[in-house]
Amino acid sequence: MDEMTRLRELRTDAPVPDRADLAPGRRRLTDAIEGRSRRTFRLRADWRIASLGAVVAITAAALFVTQIVDTSDPRQSGPATVAGDLDLSGPAAALGQAADFLERQEVPPEPRADQWIYLRQGSPEQEKYWKELPAEIRDRTRWSYRPDSWVPYDDKAAENDTSDTDYRTARESYRIAAGLPEDPEALLAKLRKVFPSGTGPESVPETEDAHSFRALTTLLESYPLPPDALARMYRAMATIKGVGVTDHLVRDAFGRQVVAVTRAHDQNTQREILLDPVDYSYAGRREVVIRTYVVYGPDDSDGPDRTVLRPGDILSDIARTRAAVVDAKGQKP
Repeated sequence: MDEMTRLRELRTDAPVPDRADLAPGRRRLTDAIEGRSRRTFRLRADWRIASLGAVVAITAAALFVTQIVDTSDPRQSGPATVAGDLDLSGPAAALGQAADFLERQEVPPEPRADQWIYLRQGSPEQEKYWKELPAEIRDRTRWSYRPDSWVPYDDKAAENDTSDTDYRTARESYRIAAGLPEDPEALLAKLRKVFPSGTGPESVPETEDAHSFRALTTLLESYPLPPDALARMYRAMATIKGVGVTDHLVRDAFGRQVVAVTRAHDQNTQREILLDPVDYSYAGRREVVIRTYVVYGPDDSDGPDRTVLRPGDILSDIARTRAAVVDAKGQKP
């Protein structure tokens, strides 16, 4: 057992402090010390969970839509106040600050070919929805709620499968990121080639800016990524037209306070990439209603299946709570 494991076990009963409260002090401590400045649960680029069929479409909408619980103004004093020296005044400031921090981090060695990538991600709403689905529907869908997943870092079979142009193995993603150019415009152009438009599962038309955002966030969901490459990605993200940053920390699916990088998806919704306010790692994604609209039932009537969605309603909310490189499938850090 190493020293860090002993330290963690020393006070296992101690309450966990709020991560946002720790952010500024932890960042300053890091700076001072350094003195230098497929397949189990796939996250697809279209952000949608695999279809469960028309028979459960309205049920899914009703169960996945959640109201924001904390209705207090997060800019006032309280648990959702912007922490310390986090600059959330705009995408250039926030993502530039994240890039500055990541550029000071040591680049760890690339995982070995025999290692595995462990991820834990999901949401209480997804788990609830899965448990409440009738067994006959669960048996017919290809989707299931499994928050823990393991994928091999070196997955040659997946690398040779070209059926999904938005999917890359962990090793492919790592090396794509490591080879990204410094120039934001060149970086985004390269990612648009890596994740081409019009070949995904929905093949919907998209503008160049929408394509850039989709391609970049698809790679961002991969793990691990070199910190210097992640810094270049954040600087490029800030240049995409329509990208914004919420001026306060928001709550993710598990109540953690996170930074939300936003971009409108259509006239009714916006997509949000969630970042850890301490180390700026990827923490999840959300799709949030920004304009009131109505979802009708199968017969397009104003019957009981009609659902009114309002600004602030959350259509999907996926949080990543753990990510690590491990030595074997089934191993947890």
